[in-house]
Parts: sequence; structure tokens; C-alpha cells
Amino acid sequence: MKKILMYSVRPDEQPAIDDWVAANDIQVDTNTVAFNADTVDLAKGYDGVVIQQHGAIPEPLVYQKLKSFGMKQLTLRITGYDIVNLDAAAANGLAVTNVPAYSPRSVAELVLAHAMRLIRHLGEATAREAKDDYSWGGLEAQEVHQLTIGIIGAGKIGSTVARIFRALGSTVIVADPVTRPELADTVRYVDLDTLLATADIVTVHTPLDDITTHMLDAATFKKMKKTAYLINAARGPIVDTTALIEALQRGEIAGAALDTIEGEAGIFGVDRSQSGVDNTNLETLKALPNVEISPHIGFYTDAAVKNMIDISLDDVKTILVGGHSPHQVN
Repeated sequence: MKKILMYSVRPDEQPAIDDWVAANDIQVDTNTVAFNADTVDLAKGYDGVVIQQHGAIPEPLVYQKLKSFGMKQLTLRITGYDIVNLDAAAANGLAVTNVPAYSPRSVAELVLAHAMRLIRHLGEATAREAKDDYSWGGLEAQEVHQLTIGIIGAGKIGSTVARIFRALGSTVIVADPVTRPELADTVRYVDLDTLLATADIVTVHTPLDDITTHMLDAATFKKMKKTAYLINAARGPIVDTTALIEALQRGEIAGAALDTIEGEAGIFGVDRSQSGVDNTNLETLKALPNVEISPHIGFYTDAAVKNMIDISLDDVKTILVGGHSPHQVN
């Protein structure tokens, strides 16, 4: 019987894993540790590996060891694959796969939730209420149908965001080199500068790579309307956090909602109430009443968790029997 080892498994994932095992003649074992140079030896004796984490795995030795164990793949049960050293994986004959569309609605609905909190000034209202200040001044809001939503990257998630806001009556504009005919009645395509200058809410949904790292920086925020909001539910390093903080403090933009930030590994997804958080930018952002923070939970719905388990394990099974996964990224 083939054996798969899954790293960093949470209790909420186990029911979906059990269901998959019951339907497939493959053994799946789990642990709760991250996959890295210190833990790769746990995979010895297995036929496949599945991981989920934010910590990077740059060391070539990790991929060399997987090859020496007889591995043919490294599967991520997340979308982002920037944590993987793709060159080292390819050099050792490892197919790297991800889950590109576990549930576009899961992220899109969180974007909507953040957008509503921002435009209704609920962060400011909550801060006031903590001091028994229930005044209305400064809390007058626009209605969502009055807004122009600017989406950077209209793939599966960005397209879903577009459809949700269009259904609510918003004007939706998109900056994306790929034009999707199925969005013709939903969005208007514009260049990035036009989007930044026009949108009331800018929400980013691109992969993280050399081009998109710090794509949203000091120059970007100066191009946005002073009344506009930024939402990042993609990857933290797409936004230059220091530049964002400065833009917020100077009033260059009205606020931001972040489901992901630079340096979140080891913080988001972890209870740090006793040990504290060693991330000055995060602490600064948390103190601002016009900033919403969520701990990278855009993916975290029951439907998405099941899809991430099923798709990743199906990919491993496909590769183990000599097939090719449509989700291979290298």
C-alpha cells in the first residue's frame, strides 16, 4: 500500500483526510510540524508528501533528500508556491503542485466583509465604544453601490470578487494583462495607473513573484485617492508594509484591510497571547483604527478546507501512479 505523509495538519483537517482515506486504498499519516531541513527526514519511508505553511524551504538539501527517499513530488495544499525552491525541486525530479482554486468564494467573501467594515468605519466605531464614546462624527459612510472597486488580478478569486461587488451595484474595474471574455458584462479593463487613481477600494489578487513583490509601494499609494482603501487578501510581500504604514499615517489613503502581511510566518495561525509578537509593523498597524487585520483566514471555510485536502491528495495519487497533475507549477 502506498503511503503519504502530511505535514502541519490541523484538527479541523482530519475529518476530510479520513473521508479521503476511506475512499482510496492509500495510507495517510499526519504530523503537526512544518516541513523544512529539520523535519524532512520524517518523510523517509513514504511515497508522497503534502505540506501547508508560510515558512520558506530554500535549502537544496531538502529536495535532494526527498529524491533520495524515492519521492517524485512535493504537494502544497495551498495556492501560493513561492515558499518552494522550484529550481532545486526540478533539479531533483520533483513535481511541485498546489491547489489553485480551493474555493474562490472563501477569499472573495472575506474581501467583502473587510470592505464593509472599512467603508462603515467600524474599526473607528469600535475604538470609540471601548472608551464609551458613541458619537457619530466622522462615521458617515458611502453605500457600496456608490463605489468603484478596483481589482488587481482577475483570476479565479479576483473574478469572484468582481461578480460579488457587481451584484451589489458597484462599478468594477480591473487591471490584468489577461482579458477574460466571461467578465465582459461585469468589469471594465483599465491600466494600473487608471485603476489606482479611480478606485474607492483597491483589492489585490495576484500571485507573489519577482514582479509583484512590493508592487504596491510608496509611489502606488500616492496615486490612490485620499478617500480610497486598500485590501490585501493575496500574499503579504505584494504590499510594502513600511510604505503602507507611512501612507496611512500621512493620510495618503483612508485605510486598509490585510489578511496577510510581510513576516507573518510563525504569527498568523498561532496563539501568541503568552509569548507576544515580534513584528513591529504588525503592532503599528493593529493600533490604527482605520486598519483591519485578519490572520490569513481568507481560505478558512469548511468548503475550502475539504477542497484543499481532496485536491492535494488526489494530485499525489495521480503522480504516484505515473500520471500528470494539472496543478503542477514547475
